[in-house]
Amino acid sequence: MKYLPINQKLFVKNRERFCKLIKPNSLAIFNSNDEMPRNGDQNFLFHQNSDLFYLSGIDQEQSILVVYPDSIRQEYREILFLRETNEHIAVWEGHKYTKEEATITSGVKTVLWLDSFETVMKDLMSNVEYVYLNNNENIRYMSVVPSRDLRFAQEWKTKYPFHKYERAAPLVTKLRVIKSVEEVELIQEACNITGKAFDRVLRFTKPNVMEYEIEAEIIHEFIRNRANGHSYNPIIASGSSACILHYVKNNKVCKDGDLVLLDFGAEYANYAGDLTRTIPVNGKFTQRQKDVYNAVFRVMKFAINKLVVGTTIDTYQIEVCRTMEQELIGLGLFTTEDVKKQNPKAPLFKKYYPHGASHFMGLDVHDVGSKQEFLQDGMVFSCEPGIYIPEEGIGIRIENDILVTKNGSIDLMKHIPVEVDEIEAIMAKYKNC
Repeated sequence: MKYLPINQKLFVKNRERFCKLIKPNSLAIFNSNDEMPRNGDQNFLFHQNSDLFYLSGIDQEQSILVVYPDSIRQEYREILFLRETNEHIAVWEGHKYTKEEATITSGVKTVLWLDSFETVMKDLMSNVEYVYLNNNENIRYMSVVPSRDLRFAQEWKTKYPFHKYERAAPLVTKLRVIKSVEEVELIQEACNITGKAFDRVLRFTKPNVMEYEIEAEIIHEFIRNRANGHSYNPIIASGSSACILHYVKNNKVCKDGDLVLLDFGAEYANYAGDLTRTIPVNGKFTQRQKDVYNAVFRVMKFAINKLVVGTTIDTYQIEVCRTMEQELIGLGLFTTEDVKKQNPKAPLFKKYYPHGASHFMGLDVHDVGSKQEFLQDGMVFSCEPGIYIPEEGIGIRIENDILVTKNGSIDLMKHIPVEVDEIEAIMAKYKNC
């Protein structure tokens, strides 16, 4: 791992909170993610299961966490099962956790090798009544490939069919949506690294650079600051490509007079940053570009102030859309009279603003959470309004990451330049260097 060590107290506390939510005489099993095949003999880079990491801090493949708080044997109340290393693995793959290192990382005192899993679990299953199994229940998740969690659950229920099974995911989600002080610090570091990359982009961008060259500047800054890498596939969209919401080809020339929409975020210690800025390729906004940009910025400032304890994302989104509708009228894209005649099921603003304003953030850039639940102190959200005018070749989105507190919202990216004058001044400074 590139990131600095995390205090094990975070993971100890997370497990304690989880154990308070499960039924008496229950155990819970959490698997690491699969190692995903790429082609030939290659795998994609491993990325840990977010729930397992949240509860243990263990960032290694072929790992299993078992918690059984009511176990008579104290040493079996928390167990980590890890892949045992050997000389061959050390030569070909490098260092793996020792038992002592796993305990230092996680706070779990009982660390066993994977080859003892079946024997130990047979003993535990003979005493336990409820079994909590995990699965990816993120509302955005869709896959035709059965995950390791799903395959394990099917196998375990076949092996032990007469136990009572429960879902672990809703309980972990309930915990993960509220970020601890330690988690906010990790997210803030991801945001800080993202800001450094944006500063580098402002220094670098000029007419005729390629979108992928800007992407290269971003990953350079990420890695040199201990980030894992991107928290999602970066969007470097110049000109009309900015009107494609999930444009990731990043292979076009950035032309003089165009804007380039930059949507990227660093991942630090598995926690995500998520930033969007839209900048002029030549360092100077046209008047129309500036007008659209400032309209988006006004909506963003309004939206940040509406991310407060007690509302819901669904309610908040309605308010943001009303504000956006007025800005679009002000830009001359449609009129008040047009709005009165519109189909309520297909409002006019959706042509120019087709996405939501916020999503949950944390260990995943689109983190777990429900849009119908009330916002609470400690939740973190993106805030990302945008206006897209394909007929004018203009796509503008602005995004910061926001911490909700009982005293109001805190912008974790407030230190990153965002206003038109700031961006133009910085780009002019570097242009003249």
